[in-house]
Amino acid sequence: MSDTLRTIDLSKRYGRAAVVDHLNLELPESSIYGLVGPNGAGKTTTIKMLMNILQPTEGRALVLGTDSRKLGPRDFERIGYVSENQEMPHWMTVGYLMSYLKPFYPAWDDARASELLRQFDLPLDRKLKHLSRGMWMKTALASSLAYRPPLIVLDEPFTGLDPLVRDELIEGVLDAAEGATILISSHDLAEIETFASHIGYLDRGRLQFSEEMTSLAARFREVEITFNAPPSIPARLPSTWLQIESLSTVVRFVETQFDAQRTSADIGGIFADVKAVSMNPIPLRTIFLTLAKAARKAA
Repeated sequence: MSDTLRTIDLSKRYGRAAVVDHLNLELPESSIYGLVGPNGAGKTTTIKMLMNILQPTEGRALVLGTDSRKLGPRDFERIGYVSENQEMPHWMTVGYLMSYLKPFYPAWDDARASELLRQFDLPLDRKLKHLSRGMWMKTALASSLAYRPPLIVLDEPFTGLDPLVRDELIEGVLDAAEGATILISSHDLAEIETFASHIGYLDRGRLQFSEEMTSLAARFREVEITFNAPPSIPARLPSTWLQIESLSTVVRFVETQFDAQRTSADIGGIFADVKAVSMNPIPLRTIFLTLAKAARKAA
């Protein structure tokens, strides 16, 4: 499987501050890749470098096989890019914008454009400056999907939108972008979890992990151990155990490299008088918070 997008030690510094630090990222073809991380993690800076809006300080990125620093009009005919602060001419109507953009994209599909406008219930005669934020983002998305780009890049598209509009945007992307590779950065972890095939966690400019969603979900578990009496907690515990909490006869932690046999053996080798053990899957939001807290504690 080829990589639609790849970065090699991609870095961006402002003075001594590293906003993105030697990022090595690969997006498999036809994947839906969710790039998540706390505010200031470097997600938007990364995307701006990928889109040739910012120049990297070091390293490089390949986008559809082209060095990101050399991306030009012909390349953007194959890229659909929508950002949180999308700029569009306020004086244009929705219909005029679509007609204006059509000549720039040889692959523009009138039938697809009409279907997107209907699906998003967009008023053709309304000026962009009079649109709600949700309708503004729908318009930006419709104009970026009408030419069937093989790469779609969405930077925080759900910020400030109500749940219904978010659902409509997600449905529109998944319906209209079949076969495309999608990179989406978002804080809306609950939504990302429902459709992303791959996930990358960026913190302080460094990629902490990048893997398939199924693999990520399989290796994280919330473990709860119940004892017959309050246990003694050793000073040294496995490094894969995070957020360890003890309350009377219960000990809880998050196992970050879950393996049923090994984890059970670790528990048995550390604790005595164990009454019961439960190991439960956890949502992406909990994984995100667990890693963020661990990173802050280690800093």
